[in-house]
Amino acid sequence: MVFFAKATSNAPTNALNANSRHPSGTLPAHNFHIVRTMTITINESLRAYIDPLTEDEYTALERSLLSEGCRDALVLWGDLLVDGHNRYGICQKHSIPFNTVQNKTFQSMDDVHLWMIDNHLGRRSVSDFQRGVLALRKKEIVSARLTEKQAQQALGTPADNDASAQSEKEPPWTRETIARAARMSSATLGQIEKIQKTAAPELVGAIKSGVISINAAAAVASLPSEEQIAAVAGGKKELRQAARQVREARLPPKPKVELDAPLEGASEEQVEIYRLTVLVAELTEERDQLKKKVQNLAIALSEARSEQ
Repeated sequence: MVFFAKATSNAPTNALNANSRHPSGTLPAHNFHIVRTMTITINESLRAYIDPLTEDEYTALERSLLSEGCRDALVLWGDLLVDGHNRYGICQKHSIPFNTVQNKTFQSMDDVHLWMIDNHLGRRSVSDFQRGVLALRKKEIVSARLTEKQAQQALGTPADNDASAQSEKEPPWTRETIARAARMSSATLGQIEKIQKTAAPELVGAIKSGVISINAAAAVASLPSEEQIAAVAGGKKELRQAARQVREARLPPKPKVELDAPLEGASEEQVEIYRLTVLVAELTEERDQLKKKVQNLAIALSEARSEQ
């Protein structure tokens, strides 16, 4: 069924509704159409649950709707809009007709959130950071349900059948499982989790806008909030410098090699063996330090190339 935000007509100046009648008492003969109206409720927290489109993405969507119409139905739960907030706003703005579909599987707002998460995890346009955030949100919801189910079982209270059945279908949510759902490594997911806990809002904004990579942001997020904000204000170069300094500070200090000195009266051969043993130990430690520095430089180079 096609809906409009309000009753409209293709008559330019004398639009009529279903109750309009000609002065003679009969419906006018000229062409007009009647559309059904409905109430759609917007929940602001639900609309903000998924990151908004960028300006370019919104412009592209608006252009598509104006040229092709709204081909995908808006998803509702009762009169609550679940999916299609941007399309709904554009259709309202330009009086573009749209279809709606009811999702009758929802039992709670958690069900709505899980559906939104799964729906967006499958979209190519979602960034790695967004996918990680969504996957972690899903973990929180599923874990809370499991905890509630276990508490009810401990008290001997019957668990909700729908929620119980849903929980039984969910996989064990280890970090590896979440990472697979988000199509990323568990190390990257761990970095996103750290960013969520310690990053200043300005640093999160820099990640979303592509100014800094997840890897570098995880390093910068370990700094005090005011230092994070200052690094963001300094731009890409300052952020890369801050990330590099954090990584270098994490390198363990060069250990002092201590070996038992040769006994007094040792032969020249024993003294030479001792000297070479100390030298090998020092070179081994230096090699390990250089390996770590090369790894950090490789990460920084990869980030610099991706940002070009």
